[in-house]
Amino acid sequence: MYLDLLAALESSWLGHAGRHSAWLYTVANLLHVLGSAFVVGGIAVFDLKVLAEHGKHAWEVGRYAIPLAAAGLALQVPTGAILLAAEARSLGVNPAFYVKLVFIALGLVNVALFHLRFGKVLRAGALPPEARAYAFVSLAAWVIVLLAGRMIAYL
Repeated sequence: MYLDLLAALESSWLGHAGRHSAWLYTVANLLHVLGSAFVVGGIAVFDLKVLAEHGKHAWEVGRYAIPLAAAGLALQVPTGAILLAAEARSLGVNPAFYVKLVFIALGLVNVALFHLRFGKVLRAGALPPEARAYAFVSLAAWVIVLLAGRMIAYL
């Protein structure tokens, strides 16, 4: 069933456009990389602030870094769909793609839990020590997503 879904995605109009358009795949690839830079860059700056100073004044960084990361994610979703649709059958069975999806899920769950738990105190000036664990998981997850994404081309 999964392989049938991949085949259907690849044979869809989006998959066809990704494979046959002169520029669509190239532009989607470039914008996906740019989105990666925004996601990992924004998240890394914020997470390092939480880790280095126990979250002291993390909101001063977060108010810029978090929207940057969100914009990167918003850029990556549609461009990733184009890249996947163009080669769904081969990408969908790539082990690096599985790793990437698992760590995207971990990163998104982690950020949701972080904001549920610490969202109100984040703006107050200092975070409790346990916020550092979330920052470490976040930083590790998104770096692994980045590395797994690059490994897709080589596996």
